[in-house]
Amino acid sequence: MWGALAVRTALSDGTVVGLERPLVLVALPVAVVAFALAIRYRASGTASARSRRLLLASRVVVATFVVVAAAGPFTVVTTETRGDPSVSLLVDRSNSTTVAPDVADDLAAGVEEEGVPATVSTIAQGTNSRVGDGIAANLRENGSVVVVSDGQVTGGQSLTETAEFARSLNATISTVSTEPTRTERYVTLSGPSKASTGVESQFLVQVSGVQATAPVSVTVSVDGTPVTTERLEEGTGSVPVTHTFSETGSHRITAEIDGEDVYAVNDVARKTVRVVDQPRVLYVSRGNYSLQNYLGQLYDVETAQSVPENLDPYYAVVVQNVAAGDLGNVDELQRFVIDGNGLLMVGGPNSFENGNYANSSVATMLPVTFGPSAPGSARIVMLIDVSGSAGSGMRIQKAIALDSLSQLDDDNVVGVVGFNYQAYSVAQPAPLSENRPVLEDRIRRLRAGGATNIANGLRGAEEMLGGQRGTIILVSDGGDTESRSAVVANALGRQGIRVIAVGAGRNVNEGVLRRIAEESGGNYFRASETDRLRLLFGGGTRQFQGEGLTIVDSGHFVTSGVTLESNPGNINDVSMRPGADFLVAGPDGTPAVASWRYGLGRVATITTYGGGGGLDGLLGQPDSLLVTKSVNYAIGDPERKATGVTDISDTRVGEPTTVVYRGDSPPGGTDLGFSAVDEGVYRAQVTPTEVGFRTTVGATYAANYPAEYAGFGTSSALTDAVRATGGRQFERGQAAQIAAFAREQSTRVRDVRQNWDWALLTAALLLFLTEVVVRRLQVYNGRTRSESGLP
Repeated sequence: MWGALAVRTALSDGTVVGLERPLVLVALPVAVVAFALAIRYRASGTASARSRRLLLASRVVVATFVVVAAAGPFTVVTTETRGDPSVSLLVDRSNSTTVAPDVADDLAAGVEEEGVPATVSTIAQGTNSRVGDGIAANLRENGSVVVVSDGQVTGGQSLTETAEFARSLNATISTVSTEPTRTERYVTLSGPSKASTGVESQFLVQVSGVQATAPVSVTVSVDGTPVTTERLEEGTGSVPVTHTFSETGSHRITAEIDGEDVYAVNDVARKTVRVVDQPRVLYVSRGNYSLQNYLGQLYDVETAQSVPENLDPYYAVVVQNVAAGDLGNVDELQRFVIDGNGLLMVGGPNSFENGNYANSSVATMLPVTFGPSAPGSARIVMLIDVSGSAGSGMRIQKAIALDSLSQLDDDNVVGVVGFNYQAYSVAQPAPLSENRPVLEDRIRRLRAGGATNIANGLRGAEEMLGGQRGTIILVSDGGDTESRSAVVANALGRQGIRVIAVGAGRNVNEGVLRRIAEESGGNYFRASETDRLRLLFGGGTRQFQGEGLTIVDSGHFVTSGVTLESNPGNINDVSMRPGADFLVAGPDGTPAVASWRYGLGRVATITTYGGGGGLDGLLGQPDSLLVTKSVNYAIGDPERKATGVTDISDTRVGEPTTVVYRGDSPPGGTDLGFSAVDEGVYRAQVTPTEVGFRTTVGATYAANYPAEYAGFGTSSALTDAVRATGGRQFERGQAAQIAAFAREQSTRVRDVRQNWDWALLTAALLLFLTEVVVRRLQVYNGRTRSESGLP
C-alpha cells in the first residue's frame, strides 16, 4: 500500500520538502545494479572504460530521476494569493434550526453595507439536512464560505468529509453561531428487540434538548398501560426501566415526556419487543449447584449428567464443572455448536486444566487454552491523532498515549504513526526494551494540525505492520466520519489486525471509536481504562494487578451494562486463544469470562468459581446479569429454529427497514416483493411515511420521528470542520467582522503544495534523449564504429 506513510522535512526558509511514497526508493539500488551489469555485459570489449563509466553515470542519473519521481516528491511553500472579496452565506433552514433566530438576511444586508458583495444560498430545509453536501457544492478553490447552520446532518456526506474536501481546495469554512433561544426536548428509547417470557428486560429512556431546564415528567407504557412515571428535575437525563413480559408476541413500548416546547412529534419514542417462549437449554453437571435453579427461573431447562446423543431440541448447552472424561458425546456437542447453536462452559475444580480438557476434542471449541500464557512479543502500532480536532486537547492526547505506552511489556515490538488527514511515520517498530525512551520523546514532540481522517491513519498503521498480524492502538477523540474508518477497520480485522481504540480529548466521540474497535474485533477503552492494556499486552515488566473481577471489554453483548461486585475467589488456569474476546479478568489478569464464534455457533466460558465449585456471588444482584447475558449470548436468536415467523427492525419515518421472513415459501398477500437470500429465508424492505406502530406480514415495528428532530444545538462536527479548515466562528451581529474576514481571505498567506514528479520525469527524458543523440553523432562523425555509439 504505497503512500500511506509520507515523509517530510522543513528547510531553513520554511519550505517543506517531502515524499508521498518513500518506500519506492528501495528500487533505486536495484536499478543501479541492473544498469551496471547490463553495461558491463553489453559494452565490454566494444567501448572504452571511460565511455562505459559515462554511460553508467548517465543511466544512473536517469534511473534516479524516474525512481524519485515515482516516490512522489512535493514541496509546500507559504505564499500570498490575491482575489476579489465576497461572502457566500450558506443557510440551513431545516426544522432543527428553528430553535434559534433566523439571522441570515440581516447578516447579508450588513455585509453588503460594508462594501462586500454577499450571496445567500439555502443548503437544507424541512427534514432534509444534507448540510455536508450543500457546503461541498459551494466550495471553490482558495475560496471561503460562511455557514449559518447547527451542523446537525441527517443525510449525505459528513462534515468531516466536507472539511477534507475543503482542505484539498485550500478553502475555508466559517460559521455563524446559532445558539438556541427556544426550548426543545426529544426522547429516545433503547433496549432489546427480543425477550423471553418471565425474563426481566432492561430499557433506557434518554431525554435530551436545548434550553430545557424546567422539570419534565417521563411516562413509560407497555401495550398502552403505564408502568412507570419519573420526574427529571433538571429537564434532561435518563430513566432506566425494567419489565418482565408474561405473554408471547409483539409488545409496544412508548416513552412520553410532557412540557411545552417547539415540536411535539419527538415527545414520544416508540419501540417494539418480540417476546417468545423460554428457549430450551440443556444443563449438564454432576454436582448440585445453584446455577441449575437460577437457569430454571429464566429458561426451559432440562438436566443431564453428560451430553446425550441428540441435542437438536436445545438452543444452548450449559456445562458446569465436568471433567473431559465425563462429558459424554463431545462429537455431538461439537456438531451442535458448529451448526449454529451455543455452549457455555462454566469452570470449577473438575474442569478446564483440572478436568484434562487439553487432551480432549472439547478444547478446540473453547475461546481459552490451558495453563498460563507465556509473555509474547506482540507487534503493535500506536496510532496517535494529531489532527486539528485534537487542538487544545493535544496535551491530553499525548499524556494518554504515553500512559498507554507505559502499560505495554518490554518484549512487545512497538512503532508509532501520527495522523491527521494523512499518516506520518513517527518511529519504526522496535522492541520496547531498547526503544521505550525514544518513543516517549517522539510522542512528546507531536504537534496538532490538519483535518481528521482516521481511515488514512489506519491504512498508515497497516503499512507499518508490513502485512503481518498485529494490533493498532488508536489514540483519538473520534472526530471523524464513522463510515469510511469502520470499513477500513473491518478489512483490517479480516487480515488479523485488531484495533484497540482509546478515547482521548475534550469531546470524545465514543460511538465512532467503539464502531472502529468492534469492526476489527478489538476493544474500546476510555482514557481512565488504559490500565486494561496490561491485561492484553502486559508481562513480566508490566504485570496486571487488580482487585476482584475487572471488565475488559464493556462494549461486548455479554458485558454491556454489567456491574461486578463479587469475587468468587478461584479461577481456572487458562489463557486467551488468539481471535477470542477477552471480556472479564480475574485479580491477576487471568481470563474469567471469554467468548468467540465457533463455526456458526457461539461459545462462552466462565472460569471463576467459589470454594464449593459453584458461582457464589455471581448469581446475586447485580453480578447475575453477567451470567444471564452469557447464557443469552450462547442462545443467540431464540426464534432461529422456528418457521413461518417474520423479523423486522424498528426504524424512523422515511428510513427503510428490512423485513426477514423464514418459511418454506415467501409470504403471500403482500406487495413487498420478497427475494430469497438463503434456503427458507426471504427478505424485503418497507419505508414508513408516518410515525406510529405498523404491522406487516404478522410482525409489528415502530416508526419513530425523523432524525431531524433528534438533534438540536451546534454539533461538534461543525466546530471541528471550522477549526480544521482555518475558518472562524462568528456571532450573530458580526457582519462587519465577516466582511473584514472576506477581505483578509481574498489576500492571505496560504500553504501551496507543488508536486515535482513531472519535472523529474522531464529531466530524465531530456537526459536520455541527449545521450542517445550524442552517441548517434559519434557514429555519424566516424569517431566510433560500435553500434552503440560508444568510442
